[in-house]
Amino acid sequence: MSTATRTPTQPSAVAMALRKGSLGVPSVVFFAIGAIGPLLVVAGVVPTFFAVTGLTSAPIFFLGVGLVLALFSVGYVAMARQIRNSGAFYAFIRFGLGRPLGVSAALVALLAYAMMQVSAFGLFGPAMSDWAATNLHLNLPWYAWALIAWAVVAFLGVREIKLSAKVLAVLSLVEILVIVAISLIGLGHPSPGHSGLSTLSLHGLVASGAGAAYCIAVLAFVGFEDGPVFSEEARDHRKTVPTATYLTVGVITVVYLLASLGMTVHYGTDHLTDTATQQGAEMLFALSGGILASIGRALFLTSVFAALLAYHTAVVRYMFSLGRESVLPSIFGRTSHRSGAPWVASLAQSGLGLVVILVYAGKGWDPMILLFYRLGTTGGFGVLTLLAATSIAVVAYFAQDSQGEPLWRRLIAPALAGLLLVAMVVLAANNYATLLGVAPGSLPAKLLPAVFLVPVAVGLVWAGVLRHRHPTVYEAIGLGPQAPLRLHLETGL
Repeated sequence: MSTATRTPTQPSAVAMALRKGSLGVPSVVFFAIGAIGPLLVVAGVVPTFFAVTGLTSAPIFFLGVGLVLALFSVGYVAMARQIRNSGAFYAFIRFGLGRPLGVSAALVALLAYAMMQVSAFGLFGPAMSDWAATNLHLNLPWYAWALIAWAVVAFLGVREIKLSAKVLAVLSLVEILVIVAISLIGLGHPSPGHSGLSTLSLHGLVASGAGAAYCIAVLAFVGFEDGPVFSEEARDHRKTVPTATYLTVGVITVVYLLASLGMTVHYGTDHLTDTATQQGAEMLFALSGGILASIGRALFLTSVFAALLAYHTAVVRYMFSLGRESVLPSIFGRTSHRSGAPWVASLAQSGLGLVVILVYAGKGWDPMILLFYRLGTTGGFGVLTLLAATSIAVVAYFAQDSQGEPLWRRLIAPALAGLLLVAMVVLAANNYATLLGVAPGSLPAKLLPAVFLVPVAVGLVWAGVLRHRHPTVYEAIGLGPQAPLRLHLETGL
């Protein structure tokens, strides 16, 4: 049978398709919330905000950043209605700014999400080791617990996505309920003479140290953008993805606002910085004490695990998208006939995680500082740059064809969001030493944010190679589910 008469139902096409209709709005929301790790942020990032910046105005920063990301989401989900591709940033930037920048964006996304995924092992291992020693009298090194978490994530990564969605739904829902309960207790027991409402003043947004504050606040939301990554598996991507994205931004903004207000009201603005410096994560749990605090400490661990699973799922879909279009080796675009999971890409990411854990354990490197803080922060910075680039891509895409979208969605909102996000990228780069807790001008502060120049350059070069040597592959860049059939019919790939 000739190549031209082959049908899309042949194994070569079926083996490169994600399972359609698997996820509704709640599932997509919980994948995004799982990636964010709200309890991880509230117990870890919010005290860091107070301690590092010396500012007491965390509530207004989280509210402000939440509004900026809601503004970004207007154009983001408008484009998601038009383009259905699991490589979200990759596809959006390709159709807005061209194929070469699309490939570069895909490689940046791969590196950023992979960094965030493996970095979480550096937090889960030590945190679980301390918790088990205290509560179970079980003394195991951090890497033993990290390997256990790795094995569970690796198993779930090759199973049907509904299983991971159910795990994340349970963990994330309980997590949010506990945060709200603890925060309300804090609000109900204010420090004498401190209402905490002064922390909502707009003056806090321009205070000294605001640059680092914006960076910390925006990195706390990374993961909200995951909705379009699951567009191919959503029941109705034109409704599911936008609804899930807006819900995620709204829920997380309210949770962060409530938790940071609870801390400022309970401890008082005069003692906030010292308390955060001394207590760290215990600053949140001390608001309630007793059984609720104990549950919160245990859920902190499940929050980190949820982030591990959610980021694994996201990075695997970017890898799958690139493999399906033969931008990466096509083997990464293979899916399981039984589960619909991109099993090759999942195993590849699991392999990377295993190597990272073993190297850090073998070298005796500090998993908290050198793995979690540095790689996690750098991965978040990479995602922030993609958000800014995507806003620009949205404007460029709809400038070619409005697709019936109103001016607000296709130009005004994405343009405003783009300006604000570019400003945040600049602030993050200028305050990178503060984010890492290292001396200004030190090698990590210079090297880590610049690492994304490598995938940008590689992407541009590789796109040029594809254009001249494999023009059919080049033309199929960003086509998503349509790419395998087109490549198969024209080249037999």
